[in-house]
Amino acid sequence: MQSELIDSSYQSGETIDQVLLFIEHESRILISREHVFQPHVRAALGRLKAKYPDRLIKEEKVGMEEIERKRSETSMASPDGQAVYDTSEMQRVALDLFSKAVEMRASDLHIRVDKYRTEVLFRINNDLTRIAQHPTAWGKSLCQTIYHTLADVSDATFEEGNRQDARIGNRRSLPEALDGIRIATTPQIDGYLMVLRMLYDASGVSIDLCDLGFTPTQRARVTFIKKRQTGITLVTGPTGSGKSTTLQRVLTGLIRETEGKKNVITVEDPPEYPIPGAVQTPVTNAPTEEARSIAFQQAIKAALRVDPDVIMIGEIRDTPSARLAFQAAMTGHQVWSTLHANGAFHAADRLTDLGIPKEIMTDPTILSGLMSQRLLKTLCSCKRPLREVYKTYLETNPEFEDDFGRMVEVFKDDIHNIQVKGDGCEKCRFTGITGRVVVAEVVVTDRPLLDLMRAGDKTAALDYWREKHEGMTMVEHTILKSKQGIVDPFLSEATVGPLDGGNFVLTYKRRQTREKYGV
Repeated sequence: MQSELIDSSYQSGETIDQVLLFIEHESRILISREHVFQPHVRAALGRLKAKYPDRLIKEEKVGMEEIERKRSETSMASPDGQAVYDTSEMQRVALDLFSKAVEMRASDLHIRVDKYRTEVLFRINNDLTRIAQHPTAWGKSLCQTIYHTLADVSDATFEEGNRQDARIGNRRSLPEALDGIRIATTPQIDGYLMVLRMLYDASGVSIDLCDLGFTPTQRARVTFIKKRQTGITLVTGPTGSGKSTTLQRVLTGLIRETEGKKNVITVEDPPEYPIPGAVQTPVTNAPTEEARSIAFQQAIKAALRVDPDVIMIGEIRDTPSARLAFQAAMTGHQVWSTLHANGAFHAADRLTDLGIPKEIMTDPTILSGLMSQRLLKTLCSCKRPLREVYKTYLETNPEFEDDFGRMVEVFKDDIHNIQVKGDGCEKCRFTGITGRVVVAEVVVTDRPLLDLMRAGDKTAALDYWREKHEGMTMVEHTILKSKQGIVDPFLSEATVGPLDGGNFVLTYKRRQTREKYGV
């Protein structure tokens, strides 16, 4: 292999010989298919061929893992077989990646490093999109640079074999659109994964929950819950369902509505979005889960001692934090927190798992409200009516007729108005999707409802809520947004489940929908 190729820097941070590998005794050169058309690469290839005018050099386009594997076998890239990268250059690479993530409105940036390659992926509208592939050494250098030189809340050293958390909070190290970046790492076979959550600047953003996707009725019910002086409200949903954003809007609105007369304290690990007017307290980074749990409990206890009116606990994650949260709600404070549960009416099961007695969690003076939410992909203006694409869908998937029949059962005559994802356009980067919107359940508790939950009859509790409170489930909310042409019902089912609740399959018979609806 030829060290002469190391004569300039490639624009993404690696030297040319990291994407071109010349095996001299075989007259063979390996070229990264990711970089084959880059001007720097073509120029280096030309110089190499000019150096050996009498030899026929065979070109092979391969993946980065093959180049890394071959380099490792020969151990000639550097004394330890790895390339060396300049820290300042890798800082620039990191900032360029952050800017690109912001430009594409990515929620997360994934850096996967194994012994053969590094992969960079963005999570855009909840889907992972592969952005680039680089050598292993490039990824290691990038992750170390991010952790050691950009993070301002982190452990002393970056340890590839351990799970670690960190945060970049210095706005000078970030694109304007970001308020911070939350970092989490975990080991994997032959490497590790670093995930960076993009925390977008929410200052100046509307605090109207309807802008997130809540209905006016749901917004009114959240407003009612905010007026309850004591008690705890739980926002449930999986990771990435927008819970933190909702709480940020709720608490910002509460502070504005009370003109800053309420002392709002948050306990977060670490703080994500800024809440103007609130005292946001971070939990000190801890080396183990046990230490982190203890630090979180200490932070909650400290918050209770500084004269709070409202406390927001970033997440109820274990039995001690659950008990402290309910203790705060029982001692004259309004408490907001998040909980990992499948739905609003499943929160009781989760709290039981965490050791909260039923008589406490089903007391309406203690449990003020339950919310659950998901994020659905919103359709671009290039969307198409379902009737137009029915035959195309059927040609590629004969079983689609059953799916269509199922949707007819759900939407009835409104099936004519249903829109689905189009082929894409420049506006949506040819994805057919422009963002995400909330679908939610908002439950204001009362004694009859909680008595049913105490008895363990979730079905009766749900029926009471829907009939007496005119509650809307997340599935019903999804149906509403589908009728409005905001979301694709077929894509949405991957998030909220079957819109018919499985009734079509349970009572299956072949529906003749084609003639009835003229498609």
